[in-house]
Amino acid sequence: METLFEEEKILNVTLLEPRLKHPTIFQWFDESKPGESFTIHNDHDPKPLYYQLLGERGNVFNWEYLEQGPQLWRVKIGKKLTGESDETLGEIATKDLRKAQVFKKYGLDFCCGGKKTVKEACAEKGLDVTKVEQELQNADKTSFTARPLPYNDWSLDFLADYIVNTHHSYVKKTVPDLSTYAAKVARVHGDHHPELLEINSLAQMVCEELTSHMVKEERVLFPAIKKLVASKSSGSSLDTASANLIKSAVSTMEEEHETVGNALEKIRQLSSNYTLPSDACASYSFLYKTLEEFEDDLHTHVHLENNILFPKSLKMEKNKMQQP
Repeated sequence: METLFEEEKILNVTLLEPRLKHPTIFQWFDESKPGESFTIHNDHDPKPLYYQLLGERGNVFNWEYLEQGPQLWRVKIGKKLTGESDETLGEIATKDLRKAQVFKKYGLDFCCGGKKTVKEACAEKGLDVTKVEQELQNADKTSFTARPLPYNDWSLDFLADYIVNTHHSYVKKTVPDLSTYAAKVARVHGDHHPELLEINSLAQMVCEELTSHMVKEERVLFPAIKKLVASKSSGSSLDTASANLIKSAVSTMEEEHETVGNALEKIRQLSSNYTLPSDACASYSFLYKTLEEFEDDLHTHVHLENNILFPKSLKMEKNKMQQP
């Protein structure tokens, strides 16, 4: 062991007999204290070790690729602190929305399904979690877009106004065309592409649902949230009726988000990820382009509400009602 162990806590696995490699790594991990880590050096991707650790020790470790071949793989393995748990997709996206690009790439729902961890979401879809986690780690080093807006730092009343002025406005502007072209393309091409009939039905439902949904947010929920913020700022009390309204409205809005999100996911499946057939006309192309843009906007829209605005409002309401 002395020849393998250095001050930096590096375990050079290539110096071990094959039968001793995994047992030695497990020994090092078991002897590590919570919060401690060590780095293994290997001559191939030790991905099987990740799944063995997960299966035999549970979700109690962190795994970070420091180098990936072709001759040397370096992986930092850390033992989590007691009580430390993985962040959810929603929490990750809240801290840095650029990482949502990774979730979108792999079809991982960070808005309606944002309460799952990366491991849970990847397991459901049969994805390689080590690859997804590595891309999330690299997202800090690779700029997908410009610096993301600091949504999580904004006051709740400002965030509510931003959602209305940006995302509600987009939906209101887009819904008429989306509804019209979904019906038109289904009518013209439905005989040869029967999936368009279901896509049209789902698109009409999405348009109607979101139109009603936004009215309830703008007339009921968002004004109640602004009243909550004002009462906190002024130190005045919040009446029980307003508190109950926020809780019930948030629950309803989240259910409606899931309904719309599921419908758009179904449209994506039916359209084979918005792939145009050879006989697609300009209207067909416009419909799929609009649907894809609409879905992309909705992911951010719902993320801002489900993962930031709603939980923060519920927390503020709870704290407010507990005050003497």
